[in-house]
Amino acid sequence: MAKLTKKRKEALAKYDITKLYSLEEASTMLKDINCAKFDASVDLQVRLGVDPRKADQMVRGVVTLPHGTGKETRVLALVSADKEQEALDAGADYAGLDDYIQKIEGGWTDIDVIITMPTVMAKVGRLGRVLGPRGLMPNPKAGTVTMDVAKAVKEVKAGKIDFRVDKFGIIHASIGKVSFEPEKIQGNAIELIQTLSKLKPSSSKGTYFRSIHLSTTMSPSVKVDKSSIKGI
Repeated sequence: MAKLTKKRKEALAKYDITKLYSLEEASTMLKDINCAKFDASVDLQVRLGVDPRKADQMVRGVVTLPHGTGKETRVLALVSADKEQEALDAGADYAGLDDYIQKIEGGWTDIDVIITMPTVMAKVGRLGRVLGPRGLMPNPKAGTVTMDVAKAVKEVKAGKIDFRVDKFGIIHASIGKVSFEPEKIQGNAIELIQTLSKLKPSSSKGTYFRSIHLSTTMSPSVKVDKSSIKGI
């Protein structure tokens, strides 16, 4: 068993790890139990009562967090020449096609989100082996394959994130920074959780929201009382 560090022991002493806290309490508590010296990310973990092995229970979607993620998202727009300036004007960090495809094939993946167009997917598709394992492959369901490139870029820059359940039935998402006011963390969490509620598969039986936890990059997690969240 790994030895607990002094900072982690101090964090664990500040709350009861067996207790359920309201979302408001958990959002406020994160600053006190944060162990990192940097502005750590705030992570939300939601365990769902679904079987991801069944296609009709694969929960996946997108959500625009009302207060953003607090993270500078690097966006690459793989688009035709006539769309390059439009993408850059909308806030894309990089825009182009063939040159960037070659860079990616050479191992360059210093980006967070790739947005492209249906008309160039034949070229982009061959990057699947590089981008797929890194979660960077554009997908129409995530809104990253679209003809309205400018809108997609603006949404991502404003705090739009995509999510999907993992093989254990858990959604992991970064919903802000520890420097955020508790109200903003709470607001972002509610937006994502309510979105998940709307995506409940009809074939899912029993309890849908099994557990909800909040944590920061290096802190222990706080158990959230589901009954403290309206709309689920």
